[in-house]
Amino acid sequence: MTAVPPARISHPETGEVADPRVEALVNEVIGRVADKWTMLILEVLAEHGDTRFTRVGELVGGISQKMLTQTLRQMERDGLVVRTVHPVIPPKVEYRLTDLGFTLAEAFCGVWTWAETNIDRIETARAAFDGRK
Repeated sequence: MTAVPPARISHPETGEVADPRVEALVNEVIGRVADKWTMLILEVLAEHGDTRFTRVGELVGGISQKMLTQTLRQMERDGLVVRTVHPVIPPKVEYRLTDLGFTLAEAFCGVWTWAETNIDRIETARAAFDGRK
């Protein structure tokens, strides 16, 4: 078992040093959801509910079957999705967000809203920066 390093950040409300396990989890979750595939799969499942494996891939677009499998497995491990295998031929596998997955999708919905609100400002800042080169 690896030792958890001491926390580097303080709790945003109390100012107390954060639990290093919480800090490690936050870093892990940010790394995972910053991955575009996880974000896109969250969005697809939030919008479409129970969705077959192949349909998730179609709706995400551009994802390989291997990457889709890996991402869904990790999301299942983290408790974000539930995988249901129906005993039919050919096998029918569906995925759906758990309550935990929905709360994460809702949290990152704010990023989309922020981007929509600020896209013009960001594009203006980028153009000004690029014009200085």
